[in-house]
Amino acid sequence: MRKFHCQCCGNCCRWKGIVRLTSLEPERLAEALGISVEEFIDRYTDLAPDRTGLILKCLPDGACCFLTADNLCAVNAVKPVQCAGFPYTWQPTAEQAPLCHGYWSDKPDQKA
Repeated sequence: MRKFHCQCCGNCCRWKGIVRLTSLEPERLAEALGISVEEFIDRYTDLAPDRTGLILKCLPDGACCFLTADNLCAVNAVKPVQCAGFPYTWQPTAEQAPLCHGYWSDKPDQKA
């Protein structure tokens, strides 16, 4: 059976969509970044389109604000629950799945 093996391609961090934060995540992320919660919210979040909470900002190219140049997550140790659940709690669409290098891979993780 084929399994998900993340290849650190960063494509899931570039897909169109939003990353919703739980009520506790701004504090946890701010602490990990060594900044205040207020600074974190100001620099890294926007109000969700439905005005029900905070979402992570995207870069001008649509990538997550925490995606690094080498396709890694700058906050991997404390990344949002939505991100940590991929692809188990949410899965790529039929159009996105072929873009994920690890989604149908038989290869073990390339980067830890």
